[in-house]
Amino acid sequence: MNDAGSKRFKDYFSGHSALYARYRPTYPAALYEYCATLPARTALALDCATGSGQAARGLARHFGRVLGTDASPQQLIAAPPLSGVFLAVAPAERTPVADHRVDLVMVAQALHWLNHDAFYAEVRRLLAPGGALVATMYDFLECAPEIDAAVLELRAAVEPYWPPERAQTTKEGFYRIAFPLVEQASPPIAMVQQWTLEQMLGYLSTWSAVRRFVAANGVDPVAARVALFESAWGDPAAVRAVRWPLMVRIGRP
Repeated sequence: MNDAGSKRFKDYFSGHSALYARYRPTYPAALYEYCATLPARTALALDCATGSGQAARGLARHFGRVLGTDASPQQLIAAPPLSGVFLAVAPAERTPVADHRVDLVMVAQALHWLNHDAFYAEVRRLLAPGGALVATMYDFLECAPEIDAAVLELRAAVEPYWPPERAQTTKEGFYRIAFPLVEQASPPIAMVQQWTLEQMLGYLSTWSAVRRFVAANGVDPVAARVALFESAWGDPAAVRAVRWPLMVRIGRP
């Protein structure tokens, strides 16, 4: 989540790393299973801009070792320890690994933050023969009509507070990001979580626009809408299926 020098590291998440680690949705197991089929070998995977290590933990089930890097020490501190996963404070564009040692590079929900020219140069340096880059992104959640309406109301309230890079996380924006590698199609993979209301509200509280709204106004827009979400959700302990459109791009040097 940093670059090689032309832009400053934009850190929108360190201030709420514990929330991020607790409430961000996890990618489906099918995604990591598919990632393991892409490289010629599965000795070392790199999770760039790992945050609190969600993707690194998923990769660890399929790769001998996983290195997760992030420019934010606070994010890495929130990552739970796991055998086979090593964490390092480093920008995605400057990884402390020798040339051509990495079998899979993954960047999950973070490609839009990176200096793309420097990042792709680093990917080419790092990848071993037969290696691959996997970039993923998920868009706004979908649940039930009444809950989606409450989410849209929150989105409208915080819309001016999204960082400009947020435009690249929609389906249209993600596929417009430069991707100067040999790209291959990926199969559709569903991303679904079974959540209570508390988990939904916790996730909404991690939005970068929500945190910027709080910093600017001193008011939590999620807390201010708890009654709205309670009415839409029903029994707070009820578990509902929450879905995200998941986009996957695969590239090779």
